[in-house]
Amino acid sequence: MEKLFDNTQVAFALKSDTELDRAYFLFKMIDNQPLVRIGTAVTNFALKANLPVEGLIRATVFDHFCGGINEVDCLSVVDKLYTKGVSSVLDYSVEGKEEEGQFDAALEMTLKTIEFAKERLAIPFAVFKPTGFGRFELYEKIGAKQTLKLSEQEEWSRVIKRFDTVCSEAHKKNVALLIDGEESWMQDAADDLVMQMMQKYNKDKCIVFNTLQLYRWDRLDYLKKLQEKAKSEGFYIGMKLVRGAYMEKEIARAVEKGYPSPICETKEATDKNYDETVIYMTNHLDQMSIFAGTHNELSTYKLMDLMQQKAIKSNDNRIWFGQLYGMSDNISYNLAANGYNVAKYLPFGPVKDVMPYLIRRAEENTSVAGQTSRELSMIKTERKRRKENNN
Repeated sequence: MEKLFDNTQVAFALKSDTELDRAYFLFKMIDNQPLVRIGTAVTNFALKANLPVEGLIRATVFDHFCGGINEVDCLSVVDKLYTKGVSSVLDYSVEGKEEEGQFDAALEMTLKTIEFAKERLAIPFAVFKPTGFGRFELYEKIGAKQTLKLSEQEEWSRVIKRFDTVCSEAHKKNVALLIDGEESWMQDAADDLVMQMMQKYNKDKCIVFNTLQLYRWDRLDYLKKLQEKAKSEGFYIGMKLVRGAYMEKEIARAVEKGYPSPICETKEATDKNYDETVIYMTNHLDQMSIFAGTHNELSTYKLMDLMQQKAIKSNDNRIWFGQLYGMSDNISYNLAANGYNVAKYLPFGPVKDVMPYLIRRAEENTSVAGQTSRELSMIKTERKRRKENNN
């Protein structure tokens, strides 16, 4: 099994030579940290100044990492991926909105993606971010157990209603629903709300999934406590497992506010935490379902080994692997070719609105040791293979 993810022919089967060249160019750029910083600043400026750069962005970074500008736009990508057995999660990636009208628009879009998912085997999950449905500061205030003003209580009621509307619809249409994780200082309020949704809608099976960011050292304990509650109240737990996306921000805030950092001290500790949580969940599959969101080959191999040891079928619906569109194709497509459940997160939205997401992708790639160079070496291998086979 150890060399499974080295098969570049399977990994890039859907990419034309031109698309492969574009991917090479993109990751070469991302590999250069100063370039990412300059590119980010220039892009932000150009978009704010309404300079005509959308076409360029669309033809390069956007089309590599995103499914399209709207949900219909994504369908050709969804169908293409599914020809190789890779499913899609339509992710409306418009970030940083703070107004009620925008929260309602995100709710409508999520309901639309649930409708899409109901009709298509290729879309087994819907997804949303808690801050897509309510203000960050409101979650923060509730998590800190601060007293809410009357207007804030009414605002929070609307957030609860949005969560409930979406979870109820997902339950009705039998579509699993992933709820993304965010910064630790707003996460407590989101966790409580997602737990209420699990209590209500996960009575028969996993519909609602929360997210555990396992660079936080307290998350496995949180899961164990939740499991006790689930046992006594009779509901299932769905969890998307990721390492985490806000490390620098988390550490900086802990220093600034003078509290212990919620982040594991080392990369190794994070890896250990991730793998231990995977083991724990596979030991409790009678109660739990896993969406293993990872670009880490070793963690993926470990979960595959675990499944083999426990005689869990590769297509057991309680275990899914997930990667982001445009990244780690060597993992996604080789898993799918070997019969595992795999889904790509497929971000979409207007180019301008999705830029914060894309910029974060580029910055994360530069900060995750080895990620970009691994992508580059796979692309180089495949280009060389094609060249040799054409001669």
